[in-house]
Amino acid sequence: MPGLPEPKIVVIISANTEWRVVRTLFRDTQPHPSPLGDWFVIDLDTGTHSERVLFFHGGWGKIAAAASTQYVIDRWSPTLLINLGTCGGFEGEIEKGTIILVERTVVYDIVEQMGDPDAAIAHYTTDVDLAWLSEPYPQDVRRTLLVSGDRDLLVEDIPRLKAQFGAVAGDWESGAIAWVAARNHTRCLILRGVTDLVGRSGGEAYEGNKHVFVEGATEVMHRLVHALPAWIAKAD
Repeated sequence: MPGLPEPKIVVIISANTEWRVVRTLFRDTQPHPSPLGDWFVIDLDTGTHSERVLFFHGGWGKIAAAASTQYVIDRWSPTLLINLGTCGGFEGEIEKGTIILVERTVVYDIVEQMGDPDAAIAHYTTDVDLAWLSEPYPQDVRRTLLVSGDRDLLVEDIPRLKAQFGAVAGDWESGAIAWVAARNHTRCLILRGVTDLVGRSGGEAYEGNKHVFVEGATEVMHRLVHALPAWIAKAD
């Protein structure tokens, strides 16, 4: 953008529903196209200064998430990459509306039958460096790991995910975003809010009840965007 400083904070929004909510919050911005997703820039008041922040629609699933993360790193070289989004929670382990501050990501839908399956999982497991992030946090969060797979949570997978990883929630993109950011030595912050629960009785947003997810995503994304300037201030 000629005449303006390049943004050093990039916020990746993955799912289409999440992006639609964000666009309603910044109606006056002009989106720009890219090969991977639309983006726009806005100045946010962090309380100490005005920060130029770029929002990028990274797309859903691991493929789009990995590609868009590498794209924004190559194009804008951000000093901080933030992913705001949603996740599904494990019934009985976490409550709807909880914001997860992700400290580790595990890509759990890898099926390795020729070698060591644990080594395959470990290869794409990423510890998110949060040493720069001091307490108190700008909003109530649960600091824990998040499992990622290219599918909605299956009821029959939950006992294994709890026992093997100590997981309480899962999503589609965090594992790819964290892994690519770590390979590029780019500071990363992932915040995901629980929109719906999956348990023995099934998923409350499944089987024609997608409105449960949409309503939860709207509430979660409003809260995350509202708190975003305070999280950015923590990066100073």
